[in-house]
Amino acid sequence: MSRTRFASLLLVIAAFTVSALAATSEVNVTRATLKNGLHVVIVRNTLAPVVTVQENYLVGANETPAGFPGMAHAQEHMAFRGCQGMDADQTAAIYAQLGGDDNADTQQNITQYFATVAAQNLDIVLHMDAACMRGVVNSQQQWAQERGAIEQEVARDLSNPTYKFLTRLNQDIFAGTPYAHDALGSKPSFDATTAEMLQKFYRDWYAPNNAILVISGDVDPQTTLAQVKTLYESIPSRPLPPRPAIKLQPVKAEKFTLPSDYPYTLAIVSYRMPGTDSKDFAAVHVLSDVLSSQRGDIYALVPEGKALDAGFELAEEYREASVAFAYAVLPANADAEPIIADLQRIVANYASKGVPEDLVAASRRAVLASNEFARNSIPGLADLWSEAVAGEGRDSPQEDVDAVQKVTVADVNRAAQTYLVNNQAIVATLKPQPSGTPVAGKGFGGQEKLTSAPTKPVPLPEWAKSLLNPLPAPKWDLKPTDTMLSNGIRLIVQPEKLSSTVTVAGQIRTQADLQVPPGKEGVESVLGGLFSYGTTTLDRVAFQKALDDIAADESAGPSFSVGVLKKYFDRGVQLLAENELHPAHPDPAFKVVKAQTADSVAGLLKSPGYLAERALEFGLLPKNDPALRQPTPKTVDTLTMDDVHGFYARAYRPDLTTIVVIGDVTPEEAKTEIEKWFGSWKAEGPKPKLDLPPVPPNQASATTVPDPSRVQDLVELSQELPMNRFNPDYYALELGNNVLGGGFYATRLYRDLREKTGLVYTVSNRLDAGRTRAAFSVSYACDPANVSKARALVERDLHDMQTSPPTPGELHQAKALILRQIPLAESSEMSIAGGLLGRAVIGLPLDEPVQAAARYSALTGEQVKAAFAKWIKPQDFVQVVRGPKPQ
Repeated sequence: MSRTRFASLLLVIAAFTVSALAATSEVNVTRATLKNGLHVVIVRNTLAPVVTVQENYLVGANETPAGFPGMAHAQEHMAFRGCQGMDADQTAAIYAQLGGDDNADTQQNITQYFATVAAQNLDIVLHMDAACMRGVVNSQQQWAQERGAIEQEVARDLSNPTYKFLTRLNQDIFAGTPYAHDALGSKPSFDATTAEMLQKFYRDWYAPNNAILVISGDVDPQTTLAQVKTLYESIPSRPLPPRPAIKLQPVKAEKFTLPSDYPYTLAIVSYRMPGTDSKDFAAVHVLSDVLSSQRGDIYALVPEGKALDAGFELAEEYREASVAFAYAVLPANADAEPIIADLQRIVANYASKGVPEDLVAASRRAVLASNEFARNSIPGLADLWSEAVAGEGRDSPQEDVDAVQKVTVADVNRAAQTYLVNNQAIVATLKPQPSGTPVAGKGFGGQEKLTSAPTKPVPLPEWAKSLLNPLPAPKWDLKPTDTMLSNGIRLIVQPEKLSSTVTVAGQIRTQADLQVPPGKEGVESVLGGLFSYGTTTLDRVAFQKALDDIAADESAGPSFSVGVLKKYFDRGVQLLAENELHPAHPDPAFKVVKAQTADSVAGLLKSPGYLAERALEFGLLPKNDPALRQPTPKTVDTLTMDDVHGFYARAYRPDLTTIVVIGDVTPEEAKTEIEKWFGSWKAEGPKPKLDLPPVPPNQASATTVPDPSRVQDLVELSQELPMNRFNPDYYALELGNNVLGGGFYATRLYRDLREKTGLVYTVSNRLDAGRTRAAFSVSYACDPANVSKARALVERDLHDMQTSPPTPGELHQAKALILRQIPLAESSEMSIAGGLLGRAVIGLPLDEPVQAAARYSALTGEQVKAAFAKWIKPQDFVQVVRGPKPQ
């Protein structure tokens, strides 16, 4: 449920993503402050008939009582257990009927509740949010049940190496302040927490005069504001307790090493930076952009062959302080000390000699571009405004943009000299711990014959009963053009006029398992690593400068894309095409990338994550299946440049390529540009066969993969289905899947494994169906002692699906969940483009969601039962457990 603040940083370090500051102007912004002090911000955006509601309470980990660091987090959980006039079952049922796109997070200084729904259902979401502002039940009985789930969330994060690093880092860099602990909490403190304590915390902080309500989407601002006043203005304000003071102490340099289960070594040098309240924050933001640039000296460690990846990131952004990281990713068995010295040397050099003026200008351009791209997502706008006005205390996000535009090179150099101080840095190394040998286990679960009572209908409050009405067919407001170019490229164009931006996203159908010659496994990875080295006309640095000059975000490979401002559309497509069609492939870079790939593979083969994935694949697939092919350091070491060129020529073909263009562009403009820059691309020879052969049903098996870094078991139950995405039963299975899960406590698996028993924090069930294969899976994480209990409940719920049709209420809810998700998938331009591209590549109609809606609407409970009885075989599950040995 919670997105605690460290989650974004996990992505930063583990996935190496780069964040961008963004904002939007106030042309379509309406503001008000109600009589009770509630601040309201309404941002109109007509991308889709969708609205996002985000309630921000100005309370988080900072305000928790001494000894109870997770109190704010626990209260966030309890809001889903019942509010005034609405119990837990009703809350879950309503959100499921609305499409299930809701969640909450607890940060250091704010707690957020958010939901994205069809615009016509705004009134229902506002009713729910206002009910929780009026009162949360916080009963001891409900807390006793929820405590198990939140403690599983704690166990999950304590199994994550990045979280363990951040916990240690915060304790050191923010010692003596509330920032020293995050919002997650601990098992001992939750065991000592009572409902009475939660209720006091709620009464202290959950007041309208301590909240900011942000609404974005396709709404009439004045009508919406009138609804807000009706529902919220009678809620009384309350006096607020004093907030704790943040008194930062000098940072003491420290160095430590932590074990991890990553397939690589991670070296991190951390610096305390000013917070968002500081006049230096904008300069520090630009400094971070400069140091993270691929034209900078830190990233240069990668083409020099010293690191697999490297960068710089500003994160943990609090009001009074933040943290920045210089990091490098190394082979699993590498010594981190030399690269740590390199990182500190490079940082010191920037601090003493200054930063390049050109990179400062590039940062300012990137922020302006981000500001424009921010208009392209309804949920993104709500998150952006919430972060600015609630998280940072700004008047609007535009303040951040304006501040960055005023930053000078001198400002950045001063910030570097002031804050990049190596003798005050915290240095950490995350070192892999190899997994033990996977061992066969017993089949957990299935030994108990458990029965469950039929699910009772959940009566809804009067203001939500409209959700029980017959479901209208969802509208599909997209009007894409679909053209086949002369060289075989399929071009799909969706004009959108909300911003002066254009995004191009492409996909080449490839299947390395079938296209790579025997003994050459890994050639596709080496090829992928070479695209960042520029083109035949622009070397690596010159190519990156060309992208920076137009503030473009570009990537090449089997999946390729570029996002640019409209005025740079021609240049952006030109650079994308040059990178995709004319990559440089310089020989020195080939040697570096080949060595890096071999090192990466060597670490991967020993990692618990890989071993768990392979155990699952070996359980599901027949011997010698193409999908079981795996690169090794030896196969990578034997690759030549001719191997890379040969694979590129065979696999990168225009007649296997689909390109989607979305944004401020006409179909004619898009076609002209794509033909201009991609038109010379020609295919040679016959099309390759790219569909993996169908596979027979698998046999049951159980494997445990030891992972010494985890305290919690990660469990995957999976079954190969002898069907594909085009099988008529797909829709009945997917509808049944939404009876089982997807609607939080309103669906069976969440209700049984989390709400009633507290065995898990999350449980997911999915049907992955492709052109020739399909698999059904259930996954969860729990204490080792509960692996068997949780599986038994999963099998019970699946047995019920096979022997009894879903109740009419469950069937209506599952259909509502699916049908109302259709317009929600159009809430951002990227999700629109991704949907169009995904359907085109697999071979579905572009308007398949609307066609599917008709199929789902017509399905009966008996058809769902029959499909589960025919296809789902829990007794044949392949079970893989990663972590401690189940008890």
